[in-house]
Amino acid sequence: MTGWIYLGAAIVLEIIATTMLKLSDGLARWHWAALSIAFYAVCFLALAPALKTIPVGVAYAIWSGVGIIAMAVIGIVFFDQRLSPVQIGCIALVLIGAIGLRASTPG
Repeated sequence: MTGWIYLGAAIVLEIIATTMLKLSDGLARWHWAALSIAFYAVCFLALAPALKTIPVGVAYAIWSGVGIIAMAVIGIVFFDQRLSPVQIGCIALVLIGAIGLRASTPG
C-alpha cells in the first residue's frame, strides 16, 4: 500500500511541475521554469520508492496516464484549450487503462 501512496504523491507533484512548465512560457519565465524543475526532481524522489513494490511498467503507465488526464482537464479549465471529440475519446481510453492496471495489480 505504501508504494501506491508514493505513486500518488509522484503523480500530484508531476501535475504541479507540468502546470508550472506551461506557465514558464517555453522556459522564458525563469521563476516558473525553476519551480517546475524543482517539482520534477521531488516527483522522481517520490516515484523511486513506489517502484520497490509496484512493477515499473504498471507504475509508469498509471503515472503518465493520470498525468495526461489531469493535464487535459487543467488545459481546458485554466488555459482555455480545446479538445476534439476524438481526443477526448482517446483520453478516456487512457483512463480506462489506468483503472484496469490499478485494479489488476496487487497491493
